Amino acid sequence: MTELDRETVKENDYVLLYFDERRKWLTKALKGREFHTHKGILKLDELAGKFYGDKIVSSLNFDFWILKPTTYDYMMRVERPTQIMYPKDIGIILLKLGICSGKIVLEAGTGSAAMTIAIATAVKPEGHLYTYEVRPEFAETAERNLRRAGVIDYVTIRNLDALAGFQEKNVDAITIDIGEPWRVLSHAYDCLKGGCPLASFSPTVNQVERTVTALKKVGFIDVDTIECLVRTMRVEEGKTRPSTTMIGHTGYVTFARKIFR
Repeated sequence: MTELDRETVKENDYVLLYFDERRKWLTKALKGREFHTHKGILKLDELAGKFYGDKIVSSLNFDFWILKPTTYDYMMRVERPTQIMYPKDIGIILLKLGICSGKIVLEAGTGSAAMTIAIATAVKPEGHLYTYEVRPEFAETAERNLRRAGVIDYVTIRNLDALAGFQEKNVDAITIDIGEPWRVLSHAYDCLKGGCPLASFSPTVNQVERTVTALKKVGFIDVDTIECLVRTMRVEEGKTRPSTTMIGHTGYVTFARKIFR
């Protein structure tokens, strides 16, 4: 192993403490702080100076592994005053909207900011995300989650009602996650670049029907609605099988592209 294989944990860095598949915690390397678990106490100041991939031993002599957090870890461990969008939906949205570094993206419905974290991570360092959240308490929670994920510099949170319209023009992509998405589609059309994509997330078929009808009237084509299902596997030699639980229906995602009629 060379020094290039090793990255040192610094004070105040986030780490993912791993005990087993079911027990993982996102925490910080904090001086003078302890982390209490059913397997003993961990001294968080001992994390600083160790390498990602090393272990730390609890007061009860159990090993915990120090892993480097990913975007997935930050998203799935946000402070949640609202339901979040799941990675299975977020992943295909990022791909189908072509969200990458340098893009200017608009989001209607920040919520707990799981989707916001994913978009901000994708557009940095050259792009930017503008996100609208009408409820001030949700906007405040979203800001805390974005700061923890280290992407707040790439996001502007507007504590405004998306139904009243957007301030931005000529954006590269738009995501919508609000209760009545059809009511913002004309505003979305006005600020989206020609030929560029939009995604709308809704939990019910009734919402999807109204959204698709409105999209076609406003001036969008290539309208497509999908549902993503994910089933994990329990892998053990000689007895591998699907997990008894799965993330099934979370919502439907409708995609469309703007044209000039």
